[in-house]
Amino acid sequence: MSPMMNATPWLRRGSVAAAVIALLGSTLVPAQAAPIDSAAESEYSVVVSAESTQWKYLDDGTDPAAGQPNLDVWTATDFDDSTWKSATGSFGAKHGSLGAVGPYTPKTLLNHYLGGQTGTATPAYFFRTQFELPEGGADDFLTVTGEVVYDDALVMWINGTKVAGFLDDRLTGESNQEYAGASNGNPVSSSFEVPADVLVDGVNTVVISLHNDRAGSSDIYLDVPELSLNVTEDIDPISRVILTPTETPARSQYVSWMAGSAGAATGTVEFRETSGEDVLTVAAEFIDPVNGNPLPHFSAELKDLKPGTSYSYRVANGSNTSEWNSFTTADTAVTDFQYIYYGDAQIGLDTTWPKVVAQAQETAPDAVGSVHAGDLINTGSNENEWDNWFKGMEQSAATANVMAAPGNHEYSGDNKLSAWKANFEYPRNNPSVETAGELAKLTSGDTAAAAQYRALFEHWTTFAEETVYFTDYQGVRFITVNATRDAGFLTPDSLPACSGDDCPASKISTLWVQFQAAWMDHILEKSKSKWNVVTFHQPVYSASAGRNEPVLREEWVPVFQKHNIDLVQMGHDHVYSRGYNNDNVTDFAGVTDGPVYIVSNSGAKHYDLADENDNVWTQNNATQVKRGEDFTTYQVIDVAEDTLTYKSYLAEKTASSTTDLAIGEVYDSFTVTKNDSGTKWVTEAGVEVPVVEEAIDVELSVSSRCIGKNTMLNVNATNNEDSPITLQVSSEFGNKKMNNVGPGKSASAPLNAGKAPLEAGSVTVKATHGTAEVAKEVSYDALSCK
Repeated sequence: MSPMMNATPWLRRGSVAAAVIALLGSTLVPAQAAPIDSAAESEYSVVVSAESTQWKYLDDGTDPAAGQPNLDVWTATDFDDSTWKSATGSFGAKHGSLGAVGPYTPKTLLNHYLGGQTGTATPAYFFRTQFELPEGGADDFLTVTGEVVYDDALVMWINGTKVAGFLDDRLTGESNQEYAGASNGNPVSSSFEVPADVLVDGVNTVVISLHNDRAGSSDIYLDVPELSLNVTEDIDPISRVILTPTETPARSQYVSWMAGSAGAATGTVEFRETSGEDVLTVAAEFIDPVNGNPLPHFSAELKDLKPGTSYSYRVANGSNTSEWNSFTTADTAVTDFQYIYYGDAQIGLDTTWPKVVAQAQETAPDAVGSVHAGDLINTGSNENEWDNWFKGMEQSAATANVMAAPGNHEYSGDNKLSAWKANFEYPRNNPSVETAGELAKLTSGDTAAAAQYRALFEHWTTFAEETVYFTDYQGVRFITVNATRDAGFLTPDSLPACSGDDCPASKISTLWVQFQAAWMDHILEKSKSKWNVVTFHQPVYSASAGRNEPVLREEWVPVFQKHNIDLVQMGHDHVYSRGYNNDNVTDFAGVTDGPVYIVSNSGAKHYDLADENDNVWTQNNATQVKRGEDFTTYQVIDVAEDTLTYKSYLAEKTASSTTDLAIGEVYDSFTVTKNDSGTKWVTEAGVEVPVVEEAIDVELSVSSRCIGKNTMLNVNATNNEDSPITLQVSSEFGNKKMNNVGPGKSASAPLNAGKAPLEAGSVTVKATHGTAEVAKEVSYDALSCK
């Protein structure tokens, strides 16, 4: 979450009296106003409904404020809309006709194409309706709530005040006839709540602008199921309680949540050791509401925790509290744990997703957390989808850490990731100029190109916050990167002017990927963790038909290969695929020795696999070991001191699934084995770890000499490794040990062979380096002392 300014709580209005409301359509006429229930009998009044509200609308491609200096003039109550068409909703069109728009069929046809010609969609449509409140009636209500269903973007005003905007960030305000939205496919349902300060006694005017997302759009849709006036403020239970890791999860913990009341201005976290009684309280940070959802978010960091300790906690906004939940901090003295890896949830958030999570939790009830490879939802600005994602994760997110990477759909309608940064708190150890390596040199100097580089890198440092991060958990460094490459998101609002081939503005997307590659190289060089795992959305080795990410592959795969990343966990393709880079083939069947690249799908959306013999993998020096389509999986990874054991479980499948396995069975599995000296093997299920005598670079020799009539042997060793070794000498004359012979250092062990003449023979020297052991026979010549 990013720090935001505190908001002032809404003030309740005075006493609530009976109110009278008349629905007027858009023409001021004497209304037969029917009294509604008093506040004691009814807490809300519907003033707009899908069944009965008459709308005036303009769908001919003209701007209702054409020629006016104020583009919002058409939102005013006294605006003349007498020449507009009139009808009840819903409204829409499919390819210019009255056809189904996704799951919705409009009642009233809108003119979809400019000038009646096919090919160029009308940018915007305009709607107006009115209702009346009696004198003093506006003061009877506290909030206004509404629900809208739209394709592609929508803005709503009440009495000239904007009360809601969905996917409207592309609107410039230079004209009312503008495209907006994010090509989301089917219509989206959203809700909003605003203070009733927008209401007035007498006539109240509700207006909407509806926008196609592009000239080639094939459909348009609008419905307003309900707009209500409420006499009380809704106070719902606290929701979206989630744990996310700090950089040091053994000693600290992030907790975030969404308030149940729009008026919540302060929040706290109460926590204690589960076995203790002393309760501590930490103040939380207020995060402004997003996406037209009136409910604010809160976040807090619990510090100075004890490693390997169970804590109980609850979050609160005043008297509104969550249930008590528990979590356990990382234990620096323990290596073994489990975590869950999910691909895209995205589609089926209220059906498939909760079933997948429930199965994963049943399979791995002690998992310390979950890793998510992006596209958690389908539309970043859709609060209903976020609600459903969190409902699926409700128990899991509140008790174990969630490590998520953003996908392209998180940016859909939310190019600043406001919803992401409101819902999640992550370490701010993201890329910056300081971690950019050679790229940092491009910012030096007073040239126009250097100024542009500085502006871009500064923007990306902020842009990367809470989307590019790492955390270290019991020997595993979990690394998350951001594969989004939309130049519109990556370009700062103010970019210094620059002309010429050396200006970075023409290669922003590639530079952003390189910026992260330099950061990964930097943090991997410094990683003390035995295991390193990377998660992001778009795959470096795409698996579904028609997809390819050459920039990610060119810039990131060399980093993964250089540092021999253990698992590269990806999503986006809505198929399953797992394999390796061909540079990591070994002489052993079913065994590789480098990174494992995985694409997983954990939602209800499915794509087709690319051709088995001609695809991104085969074209780019990589091999798929396992591939399949039309099913849903989750993955459980068991971490131990020397092994990572990976299992992918079948959670759901369609009739066209490429597997005959039953739900709950293991679809794919393998093991990564690594010893302390760094030797690594990736073995397929049922394949034994190769036993190979590991070489230790040590020079050995034996010299002999006479001391009086005695013969003496001297075993000499020089350590050419980059870390200490230990040597054990065994002979018929006794045993000697040389401990911790440092890198580049020499040592010797004397052996007394006695007075008899020394016959030619040998000694055995066993060298130990980490877990590697090598035994060598070293010969010596005969020697006679007289």
